[in-house]
Amino acid sequence: MRIHWVRFLFFVLVLTVFSAGNLYDAVAIGSLGLKPDLLLIATIFFAIHCATPDAVAASFVIGFAADLCGATMGPNMIAFGLLGSLFSQLQRVVLMKRILHQVTAIFIIAIAAGIITQLLCSLKMGQAAPQFVQTILGGAVYSAAAAPLIWLLFNTLSVWLGYYPQRYKRSGR
Repeated sequence: MRIHWVRFLFFVLVLTVFSAGNLYDAVAIGSLGLKPDLLLIATIFFAIHCATPDAVAASFVIGFAADLCGATMGPNMIAFGLLGSLFSQLQRVVLMKRILHQVTAIFIIAIAAGIITQLLCSLKMGQAAPQFVQTILGGAVYSAAAAPLIWLLFNTLSVWLGYYPQRYKRSGR
């Protein structure tokens, strides 16, 4: 996938505004207000579908956008950038064509990103977030559960963003 960067930045801006807005609070569940992490799912989507240099850049840009939605600047950009870069490199070894693999990857990376973000926030601010284990696990489960629908939306927008989905066929042996 070769990203159209202006369109990509517009797409990330729309995701950021939606993630930070009050309309997105309608899908929140529980007393902790858990919501699926659209920006994390977008990071995994681009890490899977982009060439490695584009995936690394996209991961850091999306992490910066996640920081704009959060309370502190820096932790999400570092976590999303590192994990998106790592996942893009791992993509050479592990194929992510099945939705179960993608959902599992989103769950694992959501937990890893949550832990890294909380660790960096506690180092920066000197205090841990209350109920961070429930928030990380709940957010990871919700993100993984919502991922197939969000992934479908991202695939629909993929041609506009510069990605042309390949149709896989069975090879006749």
